[in-house]
Parts: sequence; structure tokens; C-alpha cells
Amino acid sequence: MRAVIDAAHIDELTEAQVRALAARLITEVRHKQATIEKLTHEMAVLKRLKFAARSEAFGGEQKSLLEEAIDADLEALGRELEREQPTPPRSRPKEQPKRQPLPASLARREIRHEPDSTVCGCGCALKRIGEDVAEKLDYTPGEFTVERHIRGKWVCTTCQTLVQAPVPAHVIDKGLPTTGLLAQVLVAKYADHLPLYRQEAIFERAGLALSRSTLAQWVGACGVALQPLVDALKAELLTRPVLHADETPVAMLKPGLGRTHRAYLWSYGTTVFDPLKAVVFDFAETRAGRHVQTFFGQDTGEGWRGTLICDDYAGYKQLFGERITEAGCLAHARRKFFELWANHKSTVAEQALGFFGKLYDVEREVASLDVDERRRIRQLKARPVADDLFAWLVAQRQKVPDGSATARAIDYSLHRWPALTRHLGDGRLPAGRVEMWRGGRRSRLSVAAPFVWRCPSTLAVAPSPHPPRRTGRADLPHPALCRRIRPSRSSGRVQAAAGVSAPTSRKGTGRSIGGTPFPACRCAVAARSEDAARCSRPVAGRSVRPALD
Repeated sequence: MRAVIDAAHIDELTEAQVRALAARLITEVRHKQATIEKLTHEMAVLKRLKFAARSEAFGGEQKSLLEEAIDADLEALGRELEREQPTPPRSRPKEQPKRQPLPASLARREIRHEPDSTVCGCGCALKRIGEDVAEKLDYTPGEFTVERHIRGKWVCTTCQTLVQAPVPAHVIDKGLPTTGLLAQVLVAKYADHLPLYRQEAIFERAGLALSRSTLAQWVGACGVALQPLVDALKAELLTRPVLHADETPVAMLKPGLGRTHRAYLWSYGTTVFDPLKAVVFDFAETRAGRHVQTFFGQDTGEGWRGTLICDDYAGYKQLFGERITEAGCLAHARRKFFELWANHKSTVAEQALGFFGKLYDVEREVASLDVDERRRIRQLKARPVADDLFAWLVAQRQKVPDGSATARAIDYSLHRWPALTRHLGDGRLPAGRVEMWRGGRRSRLSVAAPFVWRCPSTLAVAPSPHPPRRTGRADLPHPALCRRIRPSRSSGRVQAAAGVSAPTSRKGTGRSIGGTPFPACRCAVAARSEDAARCSRPVAGRSVRPALD
């Protein structure tokens, strides 16, 4: 127990007791200071995650978030100034950027403009000597069309045999949508991040009202139909000698409770040096390491062999041994120091980022080389930088107190140093990227995966490309997974008809999936009582639309 010393009794202490008391107080102050710095750093990280930009660029120029709006305003102001100027504008310089011709693959619709009369004022007929052509780019919003499948019936008048062509295969038997409409719904939801309630309004403007519940049923049916593709992709993925692995939390609705709990989405992908660019997502309700073992088949005694690039999570540790080799990710180690620099402008973190920058400079140089040449260049240029970084980390660790944010960042790299530098001796291994969550420039894949179609399901894969967001973060899911749940207009009426009372509040919803519940696992999303009351009243300008089954 900590001794309490009254100021009045300090004079009674001996010299040795005073020294012991001073040493104890110094240790206590250092511990408290380290705790304060740790809490301050954690608060700064949380504030930055919520309010600041998530880019991890160091020393790069940041583009304005209003760049598009500024360009539009400048163009509008320029047009107004040209209109108001009494004198003609100054002559433009000779070198002007030329407008690129429109692609020849686009369909053309000709609109001809001819004089009302081809007879000259003198009475002679005009002769056409040429034409001027100006191409304008047009866009027609989505239009509904109807496919009429007519199967003729043919009968033999002699033996009364009836012959008819078989019904073509469809994703949804006896359903309304064609494969093109289903693809549009999926791409809009998972690649363009349009929740179903927004697509509902878009389809209504196009001329046909498709209810949100109907769209959700279509999404669930597509998830089941895509499962063979997922299984085939997993089988192909497990033939690769080097793989990435990472996990991220997602909010999962508990059926019947109207609230969420933390589940996890595990991702397994190929490396940037692999010609196959693929990512398989495995949804699990917990973060237990058994999910990784099951994916790689280690629970059966026989499974995948190779090198796994991952972070320091303990769930991966049981995999490593004779069959699987651990490789670290420099992006995770670098992020620890980047957060220190971004939140506190730490000089220690700034020096560490300089070392990491030199390592990544070498990686950019060897990106297009073969395996042997990549290993040779790394040993020649990156190995000395890594050795200097290790010596610098050891020296800095002796200067910072235990428990501080700086100490934890240094300890992460020191404890995983053999794994973090394993790529220096193996040209097949990348230094470490976390692109699979954000649709990286190399893989061009999005985390918008149909795992939500069969939640809680196993494997899922992103079905469509998505442009990259240069954030480099893997500890937060893709923005497609960060939409809040919007209560359905029909949920109040449905619950009232079923005699189910809606709770007055929804706690713990947090991040969710695209604004809609998980349709296939029948997760109930309880609406607020005021939402139910509002839904029970007719809305001006809108009619109640039945679902199309």
C-alpha cells in the first residue's frame, strides 16, 4: 500500500528514507505522466478518426474537399463575366488545351438542321456543298424496358405430341427482374453505395415503384446464387503461396432485439505481385482464432501451406509453424508512428517516418522487377536502412517511459522485427499494404461484398470494382459498411399489424450496412415509436405502394 507522508513529519525522516521517498515519488510521477500521455494520445486518435482526414500521407499536398464545387463556381463566374463585359474579351493564347474527341464506341443520334427552304432569293435552287458537325454529350437516365419471353407451342396433329422450348434459366425463378436489373441493384448498392431506400426513389422517378422489401429479397437471392463463385475463388486463392489476412469489426443486428453487437469481417487476399487480384471475405460473429484456422483448413490437420502477411493479433499466432510462416506488414508498424506525428507532431515519430519512407522508396523501385532481382535490390538498398532503423528504435526505446504511446509504437516494431523484415530475404513478399479494405489501386476490389446477403454466412467476395480511396486504413470498414440504419416506412405498419410493440429507442446501432437490414437472416429492425406513428399517416404527394413479388 502506498505510504502517505505528512509534510509535518518530513523533518523526522533520515537521509536514506528521504532518498527512498524521492525515488518512489519520481517513479510514481513518471507512471502518471505516461498514463496521461497514453490517454491524451488515444483521445487524439479518436478525434482524428471522427473529425479529421484519414489519409496517411506524410508531407504530401492535401487537395481541397471543395475542389469540385470551386471549379463549378469559377466556371459559372467566368460565364457571367463574359456575359456582362461590354467589350470583347482579350485574345486567348495560342496554346490552348484541345478537347478530346468523344469515344467512337458511343452510340450516335443524328439531329439534322437544314434551311426551311432550299430555293435562293433569286429563284435558283441551292446546292449543298458541305456541312458542319458539332458533337454534344448526352445522358439518358435509367429506363425500364419489358422483355416478353414468348414460347411457341407446337403440336403434332397426328400423334398429338406437344413441343415447346424450355424456360430459360433465371436467377430468381418466376421473378420479375432480369439479370441486368439485378446487376444494376447490386452494383448500385455495393459499388456506388446507394442504399435500397435511395434506389427505391430512383426507380420511382424512372416510372415504376419497386419497394425496398422487394429489392432486399432480390439482393438475398443473388447472394445465394453467387455462393458457387465464392467457393471457386476460395479454392483458387488457397493455391497461392503468399496471402494477406486482416480483420475489421462490423455491426451485426441481433435478430428480434433491434440492436447490434460487434461481429468481424475477415479478409484474405493475394499480394500486389500476384497476377491474380482477388479478395475473399469471411464473416464471423466473433474474433476467435478458430475462424482463421477453419478458413485455411488447419483444424483438419491438412491445409494451406505458405507465408501469411498479417498484423500482431493473437488469433493468427496458432497458425504459424511448419506449414505457415509469419510475415509482418510495414503499413501497420508505420501507422503507429504516423498517428503520433499527426496528433502530437512528435519528433521521434517524424524521424521514424523518414526511415519508413526510405524503405518504401526501395519498394517503388523494385515493384516491376522479377523475384530474384527484387530480392537483390532489397538486400543492397533496403537492408542497410532496416538495420539503421532497428538500431535507432533500440536507442529511442531506452529514452521513453514505459506505457507511453511512443513506447508502444516502438515496441510494436521491435517485437515483430523478424516478421517485418522477412520480405527483405524473399522477393515474393511485399513490404505490406492494406489495400483490400479500400479498393486499392492495385487490386481494384471493394469491400462491398455480398456477405450481408447471407448473414451470418461464410465466404463472400466483392463482385464489382470500385475506385480507390487513398486512406490506407484497414482498422475501419469501407464506407459502404458505415451507413446508419434508416427506419423503414413500412416497419411501423408491419409491426402494428403483427401486434409487436416498437421500442422507444435504438441503442448501439452504430455503423451498419447500406441503410438496410440483413434480409436473408430475417434480422428485425425495430423502428422508433414516433417513426411508426409517422408511417401510419399518409404522406403528401406519395402513395402507399404494394411490394412487387
